[in-house]
Amino acid sequence: MGLQEEFELYALKAKSLPDTTTNENLLIIYGLYKQATVGPINTSRPGMFNQRDRAKWDAWKAVEGKSKEEAMNDYITKVKQLLEEAGIAV
Repeated sequence: MGLQEEFELYALKAKSLPDTTTNENLLIIYGLYKQATVGPINTSRPGMFNQRDRAKWDAWKAVEGKSKEEAMNDYITKVKQLLEEAGIAV
């Protein structure tokens, strides 16, 4: 299985993460996913009254320097870790 296929598999598996997954961890995988699929951030930072989108923008900006492959690998690793912590088979 290639990196792209494994990434897509773990993107599906990420949807089965429990509701108890912290916002911090969800933001980490969001940022990695966006970096892997879109590349460097391509929008301006949302205003201070839009906290949800601002947090997502910040998470994406935090991984801006990673290559597509690095972001995919980090995403897979993080989703595996979260699934294992939740007791869900990887």
